[in-house]
Amino acid sequence: MDSKDQRNNGLKRFLRSFVFASAGIKDTFQTERNFKIHCIISVAVIITSIIISLSRVEWIIVLFLIGGTLALELINTALEKIVDLVTSEYHPLAKAAKDAAAGAVFIYAILAAIIGMIIFFPKIFL
Repeated sequence: MDSKDQRNNGLKRFLRSFVFASAGIKDTFQTERNFKIHCIISVAVIITSIIISLSRVEWIIVLFLIGGTLALELINTALEKIVDLVTSEYHPLAKAAKDAAAGAVFIYAILAAIIGMIIFFPKIFL
């Protein structure tokens, strides 16, 4: 195999990784209620951000908060599916793992809401 074939093979694998990632996001959106809720809230926040003309720094913050929340929700979903794959029976460690992952999403979502209020309240209500 020459170097051109290896490059093409590497490029195909690289591009295929986007297909797999997109499938994971799509599957999570279709099956996970909380991910749908986060997506809907994200769209509402983006629309509101456009309407009230956020500064560049505010946009960066908002996009990091949205991306972080959605990414954590995807990780939480992956961890829950792995735990379910390993055991179908109740186990306190399985519950602890799922609860901790959900807790991580919850803490980040609270942080995002607080920062969102700091950014949006003065622009909307003052």
